Amino acid sequence: MQDTIYKVYFQPAFLICAAVLAIAGSGMSIAIKSFGVYLKKEPLPLKKTLDDLDEKALAPYKVITKEKIENEDIVKSLGTKYYIQWVLEDNNTPANNAVRKCSLLITYYEVPDVVVHVPEECYIGAGCQLLENYSITFKVKKGVREEKIPGRYLLFRHPETDRKFPDLYLFYVNGIYTNSREKARAILFKNVFGRHSYYSKVELVFDRSLVLPTKEQTVKASEKLLAVILPVLERDHWPDLEKLK
Repeated sequence: MQDTIYKVYFQPAFLICAAVLAIAGSGMSIAIKSFGVYLKKEPLPLKKTLDDLDEKALAPYKVITKEKIENEDIVKSLGTKYYIQWVLEDNNTPANNAVRKCSLLITYYEVPDVVVHVPEECYIGAGCQLLENYSITFKVKKGVREEKIPGRYLLFRHPETDRKFPDLYLFYVNGIYTNSREKARAILFKNVFGRHSYYSKVELVFDRSLVLPTKEQTVKASEKLLAVILPVLERDHWPDLEKLK
């Protein structure tokens, strides 16, 4: 039996295949080193931790509470320990307005996987019913110019209270805004020559009022908040891959 196995190993066809595989493997290794292809990314920390986000820079918004997720299973499902979950209040909006208060959740992934966590799965997994799911475009004013940023609008129904609440979010992937897991993955895969990759998610939940805001009200309120928060994140927190290059 052993003689038969040894004979197979020394057959010309087997030796040729083994040689080709060895050359191919060596060639791949050389190509990766020569052309700067990084199959495994190195951790890329934030410029400044999200916990140090300047509250004064968020005016006219005031931070009401800073919440931490106590359930370890939820933190694990979140996929990162770098996050903030703050409740903001717009001081320039009437007290009885449905979008005066907003729950802001920002997550950051310094070594991104290809999963890319999305609220659709999180809330549905918690028993919520997804009623609406739209791709939208935020019109965000940054100084004198207006930037069109892709986002997503979701509407859920809570299983216990039967209340509906809107959830809006966007991704910032390697310096590019996008609004879906598939597009975020495509941006990550495209960066094969980069030593680093990252993505962050900005999520806004308007569920602090008994009155359900319309989609138009929610989008407009989100654009107002994003015009304040995104420039701060870009300037003080999110990494700049171009400078790293």
